[in-house]
Amino acid sequence: MYREQGRIVARPGGPRLGWRLTAAGIAVPLFGMVAAFGTVPSTPEPVPTRKIVEQVDLPGALHGDPNTGAYYREDRFMGDDTLAALLQRLGADASESAKFLRSFQAMRAFRLLRPGTTVQAKVSEDGTLYSLWFFTGRNTLLSIDRLGDGFASSEQAAELERGIDMKSGAIESSLFGAADAAGIPDNVAIQLADIFAGDIDFQRDLRRGDRFAVVFETETYNGRAVRSGRVLAAEVVNRGKTYRAVWYQETLGNGGYYAPDGTNLRKAFLRSPLEYSRITSGFGIRRHPILQQWRNHTGVDYGAPVGTRIRATGNGIVESIGRRGGYGNLIVLRHNGGFSTYYAHLSGYARGIRRGARVAQGDVIGYVGQTGWATGPHLHYEFRVHDQYRNPLTMAFPSGQPIPAREQAEFSRTTAPLVARLDLLGNSDLALLE
Repeated sequence: MYREQGRIVARPGGPRLGWRLTAAGIAVPLFGMVAAFGTVPSTPEPVPTRKIVEQVDLPGALHGDPNTGAYYREDRFMGDDTLAALLQRLGADASESAKFLRSFQAMRAFRLLRPGTTVQAKVSEDGTLYSLWFFTGRNTLLSIDRLGDGFASSEQAAELERGIDMKSGAIESSLFGAADAAGIPDNVAIQLADIFAGDIDFQRDLRRGDRFAVVFETETYNGRAVRSGRVLAAEVVNRGKTYRAVWYQETLGNGGYYAPDGTNLRKAFLRSPLEYSRITSGFGIRRHPILQQWRNHTGVDYGAPVGTRIRATGNGIVESIGRRGGYGNLIVLRHNGGFSTYYAHLSGYARGIRRGARVAQGDVIGYVGQTGWATGPHLHYEFRVHDQYRNPLTMAFPSGQPIPAREQAEFSRTTAPLVARLDLLGNSDLALLE
């Protein structure tokens, strides 16, 4: 069974669990350590919006239980939450909350709850708590139910319904801000950035007014989205140029993202070695921050907190690893075609990374640090062709292999519905802007 829903224009909205980004590109930590991602200047410009109201028949249980006079309510468990505060928001009165919190089941519930988990409860009008349930695993539903004066718990496999969701938005401050407002999960926004990583540098190329659309898999339970899956199709309009991608799995089992004409979107190299960062120093002449002399900067510096993961930008072999003068802790990767990449000032190396080891594009090879000649935590990234320095931000990288001729007909047949969905979202955006 498939359920579909669409939402057209996004505005950056309220906070999301994890990291939030300001318009100035500064990462604000809530639970972990990442850095700024794809922000644009913060001067607000109005973005046309339209509210679409659709009549939906809700499951009867959501309207209440006529036998007990109870209602079903739900809320999210936040990172700084207490179980007592959550129960209060769900409608349980103080005495019921105290009774539940004294039970063994409360301790179990609190131990299994994770920030961002949606909790549902059956509560009477007078605040009596009948049951509480939430997902603890991919398909595992934990239910805590009233049993006399106490509570009992049980776990069961939940039957999830697969569906497809379609959403689109307009960039005003950042990709994640627009994704928040459109109701797009973080993992879908991350996939969106990864899909177009070879063509768009989401750390510096975004502009206010850029647009995106995405079609992705969802899993629902009782009509409520439980989790999101793979992006099936996506579109980004950046600086007036449109980029499109569709997911296709070949008959031999290999899957990937392609342009609608069958061009492979995977490039030989990623534009950036960091998933989240900001550029603090570009390629070319600059005043050296330590030597205070004008010198040629042979790479690109990405400012990010210590410990931020560093990705290999292309398939290659570890040519060298270790301490090297002003570079500090350094990894050098050798790639086919005379290409090599340098990753400097690292705080440490990923497990298994040693001289001669093979790495794949996107593999984590190390972590941002401040070793060597560095005035602050950052990654110095160099891109060389036959040992000649090149600017990785402007290099034209070759694409991977296109769809084989024998697969072209099947590719067109399979991806045509996905392209039609992108057309629908794009036409809706244009209608709103007219």
